[in-house]
Amino acid sequence: MVSPRHPNDTVTLAPGVLLTIARKATLSVPGVLRMGGTPGGVGRLLRRVPAANGVQITVEDGTVTAHLYVVADPTVNLREMCVNVQKAVERSIRELLSMKVESVNVHVEDVDFGLRTEPDS
Repeated sequence: MVSPRHPNDTVTLAPGVLLTIARKATLSVPGVLRMGGTPGGVGRLLRRVPAANGVQITVEDGTVTAHLYVVADPTVNLREMCVNVQKAVERSIRELLSMKVESVNVHVEDVDFGLRTEPDS
């Protein structure tokens, strides 16, 4: 166990740490093929919301809110996949960073049917 040297010692995490943890947890869920595009715009820049590779994270008073943009496999149940993404991301942030998670919002940006062809009738 590590005890602080001084009462005013702090630990600071770079925003990229949260983004990476959320992205890796999302990609670990079966049915998530890849991350989607992250909406941009002037509003996001002015609010300084960290975003990259299909993940947007906000932290207020030590509480995390995540927006995840994914491309899904067409063979999975999308609702179940999204619930599993929410659980995986919440668990990863809680266990690795000991931070409270307010919400994990999953946005299915696309379903990738690839080069599959429909059977002839």
